[in-house]
Amino acid sequence: MKFFKIILVFFIAISFNSCGYYNFTGTGKIDAKTFQVNYFQNNAEIIEPGLERNFTLKLQDIIQNQTNLNLTSSNGDLLYEGEITEYRITPMTATADQKAAQNRLTISVNVRFSNKNKEADNFEKRFSFYYDYDGSTQLIGAKLNEAIDVIFERITQDIFNESLAKW
Repeated sequence: MKFFKIILVFFIAISFNSCGYYNFTGTGKIDAKTFQVNYFQNNAEIIEPGLERNFTLKLQDIIQNQTNLNLTSSNGDLLYEGEITEYRITPMTATADQKAAQNRLTISVNVRFSNKNKEADNFEKRFSFYYDYDGSTQLIGAKLNEAIDVIFERITQDIFNESLAKW
């Protein structure tokens, strides 16, 4: 009976100890307490109003929701900055009468990430994703918002994974 209690205490101790090193986002232990997301300028040839604001907020939201880091406006331990470099609509397939059957919206963002506590993690990288839609559809209103949400969800998750999750 004494042996059983020792084994039980051992497994409980291991269980509590291991919870501090892993979480489901894959971030594990982060050597930072704060993060800063500078405003991402829209330097694309085609300017979609509000795109830069929406991206900046989306990146802040994903980091806040998946970590316990505190957002700060200056002097953050982790710094995200960059610019939107591409906003492009291209035809992907054509019909028999030479009209676009499917179009693709592509958005690219150049990101510079700096970690004050671990400079080996610093990087500058381009992240890009796309949204395909029917060629007979105008990409405006709710359809445009849906496309941008899908693209930004993927790009911000990729940025998060590259900078913090190390997947």
